[in-house]
Amino acid sequence: MRLTTAQALVAWLIAQRSETLDGRDVPLFPAVFAIFGHGNVLGLGTALHERRAELPVWRGHTEEGMALAAVGYAKATHRRQVGVATSSIGPGALNMVTAAGVAHANRLPLLLLPGDTFTGRAPDPVLQQVEHFGDPTVTVNDAFRAVSRYFDRVTRPEQLLATLPQAVGVLTDPAAAGPVVLALPQDVQAESYDFPAALFEPVTHRLMRPRPDQRALAGAVAVLRAARRPLLVLGGGVRYSGAGPTVLRFAESHGLPVVETTAGRSLVPHDHPLFAGPLGITGSASANAMAAEADLVLAIGTRLQDFTTASWTIFAPDVRLVAINVARFDAVKHGARAVIGDAEATVRELAGQVGDWSVDPEWTARAAALRGRWDAYIDELRAPTPGPPTYAQVVGVVNDLSGPSDYVMTASGGLPGELIGGWRATGGAPAMDVEYGFSCMGYELAGAWGAAMARTDGVVTTLLGDGSYLMLNSELFAAAFAGHPFVAVVCDNDGYAVIARLQEGQGGASFNNFYADCRSTREHPPRVDFAAHAAALGCAVFSAADLNEFRDTYERARAAALAERRPAVLVVRTQPSAWTDAGAWWEVGVPEHLAGRAAYDETKPRQVRYLGW
Repeated sequence: MRLTTAQALVAWLIAQRSETLDGRDVPLFPAVFAIFGHGNVLGLGTALHERRAELPVWRGHTEEGMALAAVGYAKATHRRQVGVATSSIGPGALNMVTAAGVAHANRLPLLLLPGDTFTGRAPDPVLQQVEHFGDPTVTVNDAFRAVSRYFDRVTRPEQLLATLPQAVGVLTDPAAAGPVVLALPQDVQAESYDFPAALFEPVTHRLMRPRPDQRALAGAVAVLRAARRPLLVLGGGVRYSGAGPTVLRFAESHGLPVVETTAGRSLVPHDHPLFAGPLGITGSASANAMAAEADLVLAIGTRLQDFTTASWTIFAPDVRLVAINVARFDAVKHGARAVIGDAEATVRELAGQVGDWSVDPEWTARAAALRGRWDAYIDELRAPTPGPPTYAQVVGVVNDLSGPSDYVMTASGGLPGELIGGWRATGGAPAMDVEYGFSCMGYELAGAWGAAMARTDGVVTTLLGDGSYLMLNSELFAAAFAGHPFVAVVCDNDGYAVIARLQEGQGGASFNNFYADCRSTREHPPRVDFAAHAAALGCAVFSAADLNEFRDTYERARAAALAERRPAVLVVRTQPSAWTDAGAWWEVGVPEHLAGRAAYDETKPRQVRYLGW
């Protein structure tokens, strides 16, 4: 089939299919997010136009935003579908590097197709080209190498025959999933070649379920049976494997207390008697107390980052760690006894070998008892108070009015701690996306566009602060124009409040975070009218001044978003200094002359550096 490189790439994208967790056959690449420029408009742009009935193309308004929307799409489909984003060369391409970092940190598949300069170099230097004096092969797209799972520059049409199988292998690999970058020089995009027809035959990609090594599994069984106070930690790998019900049945059969990480949040119904809560700094005091007493941690599908482990101070010094993970890189961390395998397949085999062993009922019951205390604490935080609502109160209202098919999101600032620690899941499919692997400000709105596109049931609600709104809001218009509804709750606390909390909490002066502490040449600097701005971007707009009004307007915002097929933005003034506190430590660099250094010096020695066996 004689096609241009761009035509062949588009035809291949269309031919790739995916099997969802419930067995449906869907497009692996359901959408392309595009901003065209001279580096991609004629080659890839023409090819996409020719096949637009088979592969939807959505126009973004910042390259970063549209690529983040593609990330949000992948998360909402539990990594079963992959968003594609294409840009021109130069600044358009570089704008997508941040989104690649988000996908890389969170182990989410993303396909980026940035335009590139001419391989023939006849017109060099072209518009938007940077020149490296000592290496003419380097372009701005080399910046993607640090945040890519797979990177290639397609310099010949026939190169697709070798690189496309490698690209899709990474995108669908449960252990290696992450961003794939195929840099496309604009002359190569337009070059024709006789491609084999077999390249474009439909292929359905199904989840691989690697089974564990039997010796490693037997070792894990032995140490689990010997444990007196074991704790089960569920991470994002449980979600992506679809292993939630299997893992929960395993816990129920043996009385194992269960906690969740950020990526594993909402896997377990909140009122389950084995659920001790979310773990870590943004988690709950109940889960953290269980972790401090556990003699064995069975971590499934988690990379155990610092917010989950309280910078590795949350566990007892003599704790032992068994890690079940499809990625060897994660399973061997911190001296864990590693069991390499898919979460679903491994837990099924583990259940078959553990036998009739069960945990001491007193330890089992401790999970519900401690979580009951945490629930009482959250109830106090959610109780109505005069004046602007707190983050905890806002989360409480959204939680109360959300159903099992709804989806809630956030990414940065203080809201992850409120959402992770305070949310009460009703069960069913995982229904939360807290992007706290990269903590990318701006993901909240762009990612919500992708999630709303992917999810056909329920309401997507994203919560964000005023700082994140100002950092990246253009995809509100993209979603409004395209007709993809979601609710955005904008909590305006007049600055970067959570960083001000960190700054002042360690003894620093309040500086450059709240607007009141920022430099201005004006006696009365302006304030942002978020409602007017969102309305100008084509959104339905609501505002609330207190908790009762927020409850009413949130219900109306949900209805308006669905009825009008556009984002509904609800702006609410919030308290800047009221927080949910899980009582855990986070290591940050504290200068010795600040008051917080004393607590740092006291806590640092408790940090577990290597657990081992």
